[in-house]
Amino acid sequence: MGTSAADGETLDAIGGHFRLFQLRDGHRFSTDDILTAWYGTSWCPSARTALDLGSGIGTVGMIVAWRLPGVRMVTVEAQAVSVTLARKSARYNGVEDRYELREGDFRDPGLLRQDEVFDLVTGSPPYFPTGTGVESGHPQKLACRFELRGDIRDYCAVASRHLAPGGWFACVFPHEPAQRERVETAAAAAGLVIVRRRPVVFREGDPPLVGLFGMMRRADLPDWMHGRTWVEPDLVIRDRAGAIHPEYSAVKLAIGFPP
Repeated sequence: MGTSAADGETLDAIGGHFRLFQLRDGHRFSTDDILTAWYGTSWCPSARTALDLGSGIGTVGMIVAWRLPGVRMVTVEAQAVSVTLARKSARYNGVEDRYELREGDFRDPGLLRQDEVFDLVTGSPPYFPTGTGVESGHPQKLACRFELRGDIRDYCAVASRHLAPGGWFACVFPHEPAQRERVETAAAAAGLVIVRRRPVVFREGDPPLVGLFGMMRRADLPDWMHGRTWVEPDLVIRDRAGAIHPEYSAVKLAIGFPP
């Protein structure tokens, strides 16, 4: 397998000296992916093992691997084309010895052993049930937005089963009340507590469209923390004039991506 972009591919900066292979007309990495990796590694900086669910082309996994040089990374992705791109990126970035890619639906019991646990679990679940919006004809783009293989409930359930004691699950999901309620319900059903939540505003003055959620298993927390969530200040991506907000510039610097 080569380490240069083939026809229809691009090779793009993702974090520090790390690069990411993407299809020119397929699913491209997003701000949501960047924020998920940043949030998870910021609140679980000592993780030695990490798992990324529904890992796509490897955006979250690669940033986690860059920010945590000692981490052993496992990613699970169902689409072969995305796994092929992610494998190519792992080779290019020289992390193959600590970056394991597994192809398949993360809900399938054979992909993750019952005894496998991770200090950090991350996920960027699709946001919408099928039939609730305009669906792309490109399989990569379709799967990243619509719930073809599980939803937030599945992400929370699998994360809870495979978190090490004291482990952290970080994900991104829409922040409007009905969608946020889906996260809260999914977390509770999986025995997780949303310890922290940070709304994300894409343009200053607008309401938050997505939120970052940090969860731990209820069994690992004292009783007084059950049902308590610290809501952090909004993270603003662009100011009113459309320029990158200073705080998001700091986020990008933290993942080795020039702002």
